[in-house]
Amino acid sequence: MRMSSRGPAWAGIFLRSLARRAAGGRRLKPLRPARIVVVHHLLLGDTILLTPLLAKLRRVYPDARIDMTCPSSMAPLYSGKPYGIEVLAYDLRDRGSVANLLSRSGYDLAVVPGDNRFSWLAQAMGARWIRAFRGDRPPYKNWPVDEYVEYSKTPATLADMTAALVDGPLPEPFGAGQWPAPAYRRFEAPTGRYCVLHVGARSPLRLWDSARWRSLAEFLARKGLEVVLTAGKGEEAVVRDVDPDGRYRAFAAALDLAQLWHLLRGATLLVCPDTGIAHLAKIARVPTVALFGPGSAVVFGKGDFWRHADFAAVTIADFPCRDQRNLFKRRIEWMRHCARTLDECPHARCLDALDIEMVKMEVDSMLARATRSTGAYAERAQP
Repeated sequence: MRMSSRGPAWAGIFLRSLARRAAGGRRLKPLRPARIVVVHHLLLGDTILLTPLLAKLRRVYPDARIDMTCPSSMAPLYSGKPYGIEVLAYDLRDRGSVANLLSRSGYDLAVVPGDNRFSWLAQAMGARWIRAFRGDRPPYKNWPVDEYVEYSKTPATLADMTAALVDGPLPEPFGAGQWPAPAYRRFEAPTGRYCVLHVGARSPLRLWDSARWRSLAEFLARKGLEVVLTAGKGEEAVVRDVDPDGRYRAFAAALDLAQLWHLLRGATLLVCPDTGIAHLAKIARVPTVALFGPGSAVVFGKGDFWRHADFAAVTIADFPCRDQRNLFKRRIEWMRHCARTLDECPHARCLDALDIEMVKMEVDSMLARATRSTGAYAERAQP
């Protein structure tokens, strides 16, 4: 058996997990769990896509204490405790934060929504019953799991599929008031009507052409909107390439996630690639035009939970090389996306196929809806 690790804390997690299992006695599925924990260490977008799971847990178990582990950088987004969730922030490279998790016990139910390796962490935290999706590999990842759930056999968003980890009635669709504004440090935010163009992405294969971003920025400026450019850490050069003359206000690696939530919340429009920012926009409730190249608009679009969101996916359906079918190492027959690296795909033809006129047309449509709206997206709170 080889138990690989991505951080120095995994040896302690495995040992504590084995000790908990040996001392725990017979495992029984809880009928009315009083303490529940969602265990993961996902990226930003995947973490936000757990929102329907959290909403469903709260609906099915209204009186339970519900905790969720998450990377420390994301914890500020949850400072308002959406759905009454308590966040347990940690970093796998920080032994102290992992030790804090291992000191906990008494969870009746643990839900593992992504990599089943985290079922070992759930067991090390004293979970008496662990539920996860079937099919992760290698097999050792699954050993602590007590009960498996299958991914949907028909097309669905990852967010809606994740909610299936809990039995019971579906949660209400996401809407106003369901995500309290997170606490944040003040920053110099725009004061008029503005739009955000998030031009960065973790993968170079999700970067749209800089000349097209410039054309879109000019198009929006002519409509009377202040253009604001954003990007993440290490993506400052992308912003400079889009705006070499510094014509627009830019927040390149300058905002934490709570500040970015507030920037998006006050915006009239967001245009971004299919990245975690597109999903952050869903909980900030900003009208969004998302550019889908390698990613699947079916799996990562609105779905049922966010069906009321002003969220438009610009994509070329059935692009020939968007043909991979694995998600978190599980094969899903109906799925079509692409997770290739630069070594496998030197240039994203799927993003090239999204020409500027396609995006301008969707932007026009989104702005027209926002102007007419008197509902959830009418009020644009300024940071």
